Amino acid sequence: MILVTGGAGFIGANFVLNWLAQSNEAVINLDVLSYAGNLENLASLAGDERHRFVQGDIGDFTLVTSLLTEHHPRAIINFAAESHVDRSIHGPEDFIRTNIVGTFRLLEAVRTYWPNLLGEPKGNFRFLHVSTDEVYGSLAKEEPAFTEAHRYEPNSPYSASKAASDHLVRAYHHTYGLPVLTTNCSNNYGPYHFPEKLIPLMIVNALAGKPLPVYGDGQQIRDWLYVKDHCSAICRVLEAGTVGEVYNIGGWNEMPNIDIVHAVCALLDEFCTRIDGESYREQISYVADRPGHDRRYAMDASKIERELNWKPAETFETGLRKTVQWYLDNQNWVAHVQSGAYREWVKTNYERRTA
Repeated sequence: MILVTGGAGFIGANFVLNWLAQSNEAVINLDVLSYAGNLENLASLAGDERHRFVQGDIGDFTLVTSLLTEHHPRAIINFAAESHVDRSIHGPEDFIRTNIVGTFRLLEAVRTYWPNLLGEPKGNFRFLHVSTDEVYGSLAKEEPAFTEAHRYEPNSPYSASKAASDHLVRAYHHTYGLPVLTTNCSNNYGPYHFPEKLIPLMIVNALAGKPLPVYGDGQQIRDWLYVKDHCSAICRVLEAGTVGEVYNIGGWNEMPNIDIVHAVCALLDEFCTRIDGESYREQISYVADRPGHDRRYAMDASKIERELNWKPAETFETGLRKTVQWYLDNQNWVAHVQSGAYREWVKTNYERRTA
């Protein structure tokens, strides 16, 4: 079996669902169920004996050690993280606690467990750490995309905390010999995405008749990766990646944020016409930019294609169409995640910004 941390969140839940759709290998799913962790994401696995959910923190050394000792997973895939730049600006301490201290304690548990394995289980064990393109910093428009050799230049408390966790993973490989793999992905989108992020926020606000808040001039450029493509890439790295190596996972889809918003509006115009017949673009509202907003991220995913024969299956157009349709088909899920705490967060981060 495998141990997945953060497996009730957006990417983690998609990974667990995809894994069990393609494999009979069991999953121990460890998640603390913070604001973005949602067991509704895993509702389709109810009664599936291959999936065992454990509510707990990766920073709980005793709990993690007991799970390793009891279940003897052949791999750990670490998705557990605080992952929203805006939240890190308002409250960085949670990011330090989870992304740095939590990863440290998880690694310490593995360092206690792994050396005592023997033979094939020891040789085959892997610790796969899932990270982000934001650790590399910001690119000018004309600069080449990030490769795995690009130096780290994080610019937000979130990206700095993820950079620190990446460095810890690297250090535990070089110092203690732990068989680690690291992946750095670009912006994910798709089903079960918590609606504080750009694409789901635009969908949810558009359908509710609310403004579509766009930071600054909307020209911040990101590379967009459909979440199920990300999951398939992680499976491939786990299967065939070289121990100690880093693999960039990207969608080869660089687009400015405002173009993303326009694309979402166009699909909603097609799928769910406004009562007044106007385009959802009429709801776009430019708001003050966030502090230190990186202008461009771009991922060079040549290494994973060259060495592991992986590339994304979805284009941005096909992936976005599937995403918008999923949100239209899952309005109950959307309503359930929009708790009072979520509404207060949106008010703090968007409604109180000056135009």
